[in-house]
Amino acid sequence: MKKIRWNDVRLVLIFGAVIFLYSFTSKRNENRKLKEADIEFAEAEDFITHEKVNNLLIQNFGTIQSIQKDKLDLNSVEKSLDKNPMIDKAEVYATVDGKLKAIISQRKPVARIFHGEKSFYIDYRGDEMPLSETYTARVPIVTGEIDSVEKDKLHKLLNYINDDGFLHKNIIGIEVTPTGSFNMKSRNYNYEIQFGKPINVEKKFNNYKAFLQNAAKDTLVEQYKTINLKFTQQVVCTKK
Repeated sequence: MKKIRWNDVRLVLIFGAVIFLYSFTSKRNENRKLKEADIEFAEAEDFITHEKVNNLLIQNFGTIQSIQKDKLDLNSVEKSLDKNPMIDKAEVYATVDGKLKAIISQRKPVARIFHGEKSFYIDYRGDEMPLSETYTARVPIVTGEIDSVEKDKLHKLLNYINDDGFLHKNIIGIEVTPTGSFNMKSRNYNYEIQFGKPINVEKKFNNYKAFLQNAAKDTLVEQYKTINLKFTQQVVCTKK
């Protein structure tokens, strides 16, 4: 009579238990439906609301509660959300407790353009972005002869202003002249900043910061009409 090898028996039993549990869990997941959508925004901007994202999901997939967990195509959900002009990137996954989790990254405008009868944002990549029905971004307003300056140069200038904490707070308007030069408006002062063409951008802005740091120490800064930054070696000012 052969001796029973208990180690082999245990292995068979464990293997059988694993198969049973896997089959049981898979069967339960097949019938399990999602409970709700949990939407989270990666930034504080409000170009698109929770309600709007929910509506996008409902338009494409019906109610969340009607979606079976094992039938959920996460890639399709992400692509449907990414098509919205206010969304830069959507990450979607299903949680263990039956929620559809969506993390939304919104597009980042760096300026608002007024071009003829059109008005739109320019985002950080230099692409047009529509205005939002729910939120107005605090970004510089660009007017004038927009077509007189190369799009890439305008985009780089706007990104430079957006990335600089001081300039982002203080430059509120940019007028493009027919010759492709820029005149800018300050949030805190009434003078016009004559920037010139978008060359030597860093040097000109550094000159402006140095000038303002010194001029703000007295009351003379309130008397200036124009601040000319066209000459990189000096800042030329005119009084009212």
